[in-house]
Amino acid sequence: MKIYLSLLILFVFSFHPQAFSQEKPLRIMMIGAHPDDCDIKSGGTAALFAAMGHEVKFLSVTNGDAGHMEMGGGMLAKRRYQETQEVAKRLGITYDVLDNHDGELTPTLEIRLDIIRKIREWGADVVISHRSNDYHPDHRYTGILVQDAAFMVGVPNIAADTPPLRKNPVFLYYQDHFQKPNPFEADIAIDITPVIDQKIYALDAHVSQFYEWLPWIGNDPDEIPEGKEERLAWLKSKRATAPNAVVRKGLEEWYGKEKAAQIQFAEAFEICEYGTQPNKEELKRLFPMLK
Repeated sequence: MKIYLSLLILFVFSFHPQAFSQEKPLRIMMIGAHPDDCDIKSGGTAALFAAMGHEVKFLSVTNGDAGHMEMGGGMLAKRRYQETQEVAKRLGITYDVLDNHDGELTPTLEIRLDIIRKIREWGADVVISHRSNDYHPDHRYTGILVQDAAFMVGVPNIAADTPPLRKNPVFLYYQDHFQKPNPFEADIAIDITPVIDQKIYALDAHVSQFYEWLPWIGNDPDEIPEGKEERLAWLKSKRATAPNAVVRKGLEEWYGKEKAAQIQFAEAFEICEYGTQPNKEELKRLFPMLK
């Protein structure tokens, strides 16, 4: 992987020299409900940011202690935390996990304040999380918690033990397929084809999820391979899919039709109406891989 990362950094430097003209590294926070959500939704984008020298933090709002068919509680939470730290190494990021029970999340004031503090402590320029229409209650309530934090990160008398941000971050949503009450819009679409193998390698660190729990709960009839390379190939076949029509349209907006047609894998994000409302030039600054 060290050779791979070196080649990735060379690729980014060669094709995106503007990324290194930032006065200081961007600080990106990606927030998920569980200790694999950020990785699934934005692992490729995180890898690109990290390779460009920017700072990325994943934050899981729950500890994942219910996500398994044979183990649970503190033992599972510890295992899943260890998996997040391996992901951090593989992507070149940092990964925090809040100690809230999996499957029992509610949008309480206490947790909202925790998220406000985390965003402030990180000094986030960009915050990305779930939309509030989703199949999983933890996803929905994480989206609500982040939305509720969006304005409050700049209010000094809220969570007064942590200095407020002087500029509100840009808040974004992860891509999803839910249509009601409103479908996802790909305001930003990023080509992650150069880092798709690194993303899959990061997902591979979540052994408890991708090779145990998710196949079981999804009634996946496939037999899980035993060998490391075979597992990576199997995981890529499950988790690396071509952009849909909505994302393809977003790619065309940023890369042009000819280039977009060649993009095999992408991640997309929708601008939240809360927080700073960026124009296209500001988005290019915040997502320098789009230049």
